[in-house]
Amino acid sequence: MSPALPALPFGPERIAVVSITRHGIALAGRIVAALPGATLFVPEKFAAEAEAAAPGAWQGYAGKTGEQIPILFSRYDGIVAIISLGAMVRLVAPHLQNKESDPGVVVLDEAGLFSIPMLSGHLGGGNALAGHVAAAIGATQVLTTASDARQTLAVDLLGRELGWTFEASHDELVRTSAAVVNDDPVALVQEAGSPDWWPRHANGRTGPLPANLRRFARIEDLRPEDFAAVLWITHRQPEPELAARLAGKRVIYRPPVDA
Repeated sequence: MSPALPALPFGPERIAVVSITRHGIALAGRIVAALPGATLFVPEKFAAEAEAAAPGAWQGYAGKTGEQIPILFSRYDGIVAIISLGAMVRLVAPHLQNKESDPGVVVLDEAGLFSIPMLSGHLGGGNALAGHVAAAIGATQVLTTASDARQTLAVDLLGRELGWTFEASHDELVRTSAAVVNDDPVALVQEAGSPDWWPRHANGRTGPLPANLRRFARIEDLRPEDFAAVLWITHRQPEPELAARLAGKRVIYRPPVDA
């Protein structure tokens, strides 16, 4: 049995579906139907096709599609584009900011064969959105993020389904993520929160915890110097001496206090 799809980090009303051709609009209608509350965006000349595909759930625009990108980026958290991957790269490139704020962008071909998360796969929810779209229309989800391709731990998604937040700089996220996917020794310390996070993690994990992750019950039980990265699930604040030893290679996860 396939694992359940991960929850989207935003509601359907925060999703825009964009199509610029007649055939693509028909496919877009199926996506909007599967995500009630999503809005279809099409060139004005395809108003009749849009109304037939997504009655009352579409908006037309005049001018070039590229002129709509900053508007969509400011109003929506997820964008599904039935546009070629190369064309969409060129359209969004001038408007990219960072992975913490850019929306999740998914690209589909007109035949509806492939659902490809193109931008903000993890933090922006692109991978999760691609999975929901693929399931809705019978497409193949194409994941290129290393943690998902290898079914290992995604550092920036750990515990999100359980309401956990995390504290880390951009450089710390990059360093700890690299340590996980490169099979470097990683300490995982869990002092708080639900213990069943692994099978509910990211896009669903069915295998064992990766062998390069070593679990600890307390931060005092490990020597940070022995590990390339430390993932610490806790309600505590690190003492200054420990904070210095963890600096640059740790992510601290904060489960809800009552969880």
